[in-house]
Parts: sequence; structure tokens; C-alpha cells
Amino acid sequence: MDQYAWLEEVESATALDWARERNAASTARLTGPRFDELEAGVLAILDTDQRIPYPVRRGEYLWNFWRDADHPYGLWRRTTLESFRTDSPEWDVVIDVDALREAEGENWVWGGAAVLRAESPDGARYDRALVSLSRGGADATVVREFSISRREFVDDGFSLPEAKSRISWIDKDTVYVGTDFGPGSLTDSGYPRLVKRWRRDTPLGHADLVYEGHHSDVSIGAGYDDTPGYERHFVSRAIDFYNSEIYLLAPDTLALERIDVPTDSDADVHESRLLVRPKSAWELPTGTVPPGALVAFDFDAYRAGSRDYSTVFTPDAHTALAGYSWTKSYLLLSTMRDVRSELHTLEPGTWETRETRGFPELAEIGVYYTDPREGDEIFATASGFTLPPTLLHGTAGGSVEPLKSAPAFYDATGVTAEQFFATSDDGTQIPYFVVRKPADGPQPTLLYGYGGFEVSLTPDYTAVSGTSWIERGGVYVLANIRGGGEYGPDWHTAALKENRLRAYEDFATVARDLVARGITTREQLGAQGGSNGGLLMGVMYTRYPELFGAIVCQVPLLDMRRYHQLLAGASWMAEYGDPDDPAQWAYISEYSPYQNLPAADADLPALLVTTSTRDDRVHPGHARKFVAALRERGIEVDYYENIEGGHGGAADNKQAAFKSALAYEFLWRELAPSTTVDPT
Repeated sequence: MDQYAWLEEVESATALDWARERNAASTARLTGPRFDELEAGVLAILDTDQRIPYPVRRGEYLWNFWRDADHPYGLWRRTTLESFRTDSPEWDVVIDVDALREAEGENWVWGGAAVLRAESPDGARYDRALVSLSRGGADATVVREFSISRREFVDDGFSLPEAKSRISWIDKDTVYVGTDFGPGSLTDSGYPRLVKRWRRDTPLGHADLVYEGHHSDVSIGAGYDDTPGYERHFVSRAIDFYNSEIYLLAPDTLALERIDVPTDSDADVHESRLLVRPKSAWELPTGTVPPGALVAFDFDAYRAGSRDYSTVFTPDAHTALAGYSWTKSYLLLSTMRDVRSELHTLEPGTWETRETRGFPELAEIGVYYTDPREGDEIFATASGFTLPPTLLHGTAGGSVEPLKSAPAFYDATGVTAEQFFATSDDGTQIPYFVVRKPADGPQPTLLYGYGGFEVSLTPDYTAVSGTSWIERGGVYVLANIRGGGEYGPDWHTAALKENRLRAYEDFATVARDLVARGITTREQLGAQGGSNGGLLMGVMYTRYPELFGAIVCQVPLLDMRRYHQLLAGASWMAEYGDPDDPAQWAYISEYSPYQNLPAADADLPALLVTTSTRDDRVHPGHARKFVAALRERGIEVDYYENIEGGHGGAADNKQAAFKSALAYEFLWRELAPSTTVDPT
């Protein structure tokens, strides 16, 4: 019997009173003069007009969503490329979310917009949008059709009540929709189980059923590819987090044709080509495709039975595919070599490399935006741990040039970024980056990690940690542990399910290596992670407490006995395993923090746990119950729960700055107590 199950009642008065009491205690302890400095510094970064307004092109306009001090909930706005090039672009504000919140009396948070490329009922191109708005920053959103030319929501237009919906345009009068259609219409993970074709002026209940998945599936969706000459309709079925099926849909009969690729592969149909990236070895009559490779087929020939392919990319022990993007004439391939990015421009068919000039050396390069239906235009980014980001613009296969650059948000004079490797328990070399100012002797050090879902942590400009930590003399460390995607699918699968402990062994290995190299000491070493990284922090606290002086555990999974029954948790069983299966629970129970609570007299690091009431992805009950159980054992920890903010933990810049300052103030107090500012 779980004596703290009542804390899973997300918005019950009793649970919220408990959270507010903990909030008050932690806020009283951690706020003060330095906290105010940290909060102001982060807020200045988040609110400044000098940030790059990253754009998306729709026709003649570049679109951007923007938050600043005067518009904490944001502006959806547009400008021309010519104006964007200037120091002060003339922005045309289409939706002011702050004004909308006030007018409608709702705590709206922007959730994105799907804009119709084709002509709207008014005859305008790029005029109609399906705007998603969430209450308090949750994943669940309200969807409403919006007319850009009229600057108003469309009366009797497409609209959906609050749900974790999937909706996309087919044409001006038709959409594909997956939503909460009533009892039984959602998967066990809380996502759409049914997808329908919904015509304008037709009740949602009368929409045509396109596909019905199983309750155990993660989600079902459908979409329309409007590439001229290659118009196609697709249905996708996510069986679990890493296995899916894709179908070609006949729009007239709604007949389905499965595209017969491995369920654990990433597949993409672009014009006449089918690209496939398998996550395990794929045996074909024409050869074996290794995990993490990218191969290309003629799509129609593949449908007819041919398995002739050309190889686009083959991984090796040091290099993995990070992603790819199409332009009209080229395939842009992003790779990582020992977690350092490279960008290649390939000629489709021959897959020979073509030079795109203008990319700066010694920078991490990434593709930000392309649209193959509009041409070879490319927006790319260049940055590094100490190099502020630059937005580049130009033509793939031609040249790019800087379009916008962010200022240096902290003094990086003398700051270096080095890569080291630590040897994990099974002999695997684990890379990690150390960013620091030169100093004599061990320094307060913050070790950050994630290690799951094939998510890669790559060198990026450290604006917030730079001003809050590095500039003040702290060492920042990024660990590339297994479970991520830094070396391709094998790096991820090495820490799946029964092998989960490898990710935790890797992180602990990096912690020990930092001490062994003299970079820090146990008392000066802190760790931080959120979501799956929050689980990582929970395991560090309960399994490796002797390695750390302080831990920041954010929006975490912690009760792995019940995670699959809470909100979206069922969708992650392909990552962690099924706790209801005794064989799988046997290995999950080895590390589940809530089931492995430490003794009251253990030598524990200081702990700060943060979460969000409105997080409808990772249930706040994980954090609440863990802290309550520790307190019952007489173990005092700091806790803060943002009453809104979703899985990101904050609904606006001010909340984000507060949350960040709380974490850094906690770390400074615990890891460098001699530098603590007296709050009185």
C-alpha cells in the first residue's frame, strides 16, 4: 500500500496545500541577494531583444514566435527577409498571446500553429492556421482555426476541446484529426487511438474513420504530403516508443498499403525516394544494412518488391548520423564524430558531396530550417560552448552568410571547452565535455546528463549556465552516457530495459573521473538532470550518494513501479520495461528510486527536487511522493513545484528564470558554502 498515493491527485486541495507548504520553505531558504542576481541575469538573457528571432518561412514572410519582458506569453509575428536582415525588423504581430489571455480570461500558453499552404476559403495562400493553446503549459491543447488575413479566430471553423490532439491540413476544407472522441478513443498512454478525416461543416462525430489502433499503441496519426507531383496520404501507427508502422492511404477508398520496412526503423518518403535508417541490422536479399546506416530506395520499385538500394551513410565506431534535411536539389546530412557535429551537402542519387561555402570553422553546425517544396534555401546555426549562436542563411550547394548573431551573454574570457573520456564498469569509453575558467585546484562542478530515448547532448552555447555558473568560477560538465544517441542506435540500445544500469554506471564513472583528474572533489561535485534525466538524478541520490555533494532533480520519473500508469508513462515501456511483468520488474526494481529510499543515517548529498503541477507528461506525483517519503524518514530536502508550466517546468520567462535561479542558488550554497551570500 502506497501511503503517499494521495499526492498523485494532481489538483486536489490537500496535495496542492502540501506543495505550497514545501514551496514556501524552500523559497524562504534559497532566496536572497545572490538569488536575486541569478534570477535577474537569467531573465535578462531570456527577455533581451538581442536574442536571435529564429524564423520559419511561409511564402513571402518569415514567421517567429517571440517572448520578452513586455510580452511574457509571446507574440506570433511575421516579417519579410529584407526587413529581417536589418537591425530592427518591422514585425507584423498576428497573435498577441498576452492580450488574448486578458481578453478571454484564460491562462493560455502558446502551443504552436499548423498553417495551410494551399489557398484558404478566402482565396489567400498561407492564410488559415490551426492554432494550439494550452492551459498553463500542459501538453494537452485547445485547437482553434484562425484567419491570418482577418486577424481573428474563425466562427464555426475547425476547433477541438482540450486534449492531446493531432490535427493537420489536407486542404482548405478537410483535416486529419486524432483526439479524444470519447470513451475508448485514447491509447493507454493518453494519445489518439483513432484518426479520422474531418470535413468542414461536418460534426466531429461524423468524421470518416481512417484507422483504428490498439489500446496498447502509443499513438495513431495521419498526414498529407502536398509536394507537387508527389501528393500522397500517409497513416502512422506508433506501436511503442521505438517501433512503428507506416501506411500509404488511398484518399478515395481509404484503403491502406503498409510500407514494409522494419518497425524499428526511421522511414521517410520524399518525392521518388524512400529513405530508411534501421536501428538494428536489416537483412535484405541485396545485402545487410547495419544499425544506424541510411539507405535509399526507389519508392515505387520498393512497393513492387525491389530491394535494390544505395547507401547514403554508414556509421563507424566514432561517427553517427544525427539527422538529415531535404532541400529541392540536395540532401543535407548532419553527422556527429565523437559528439562533434559536421554538415554535408549530398547530391541525390549519386550521394556525392557538394560544397556549401560559408560555414565557420570550429563551430557546431546544424540545419535549422529548409522547405524542399520552396527551393534550396537553408537556415542554419553555428555555435559552441563559448561561441554565441549565429543564424546563417543561403543556398544549399552554394553559399551561406551570417544573418543574425547573438551577443555574448557572459564573459567567456579564458574559458576552455575540453573533451575527456572515462572508462565505465564494462570498459566502454564514455565521452564528456568540461567547460571552465583556468583555476588552481578543484572547483565547484556541475555535471549534467540525460541518457535516454536516443537523445544526444551536444556542444551548445551555455548562456544560462555561463552567467549563473561558469562566469562565477564553476565548472560545467556535459556527460554523453549510454541511452543517448551520440554514437547511433547501438549507444541507445546498450542501456535499454535490462541494461538500464549501464547509463547510471556511465554517469557515476564520469563523476569519479572528474575527481580523479583533480577537477573537483566529492564535496564540490553537483549533478543536474530533468525528466528521464530526473530519474538519473534519483538513481544517483539513492544508489551513488557517496559521489556527490548536491543533486538537482527536475520534473523526474521516480516511482518506476507505477510510472506506466501515470499520464503518458505507458508510452515509455519500450525504454524502461513493463513493471507488471515480474521478470522486467526484477531489473527495474534494482534502481527505482521510490522503491530504494536511503536510510536516514546515510551520507547523502543535498537534494533539490522541482516539478510542475501542469506537467501532463511526467506526473508530478513522482516528485511529490519521493520528497514526502524522504521527509517521513527524517531526511530534509528542498522542493519546489511550479503550479503551471508543463513538462518544461515554466510557462513564461519569469517562471523559467525563477526556476533556474533556485537551482543555481542551491548548488552554490551546497557546493561552495564559503561563497554564500547572507540572505539577511
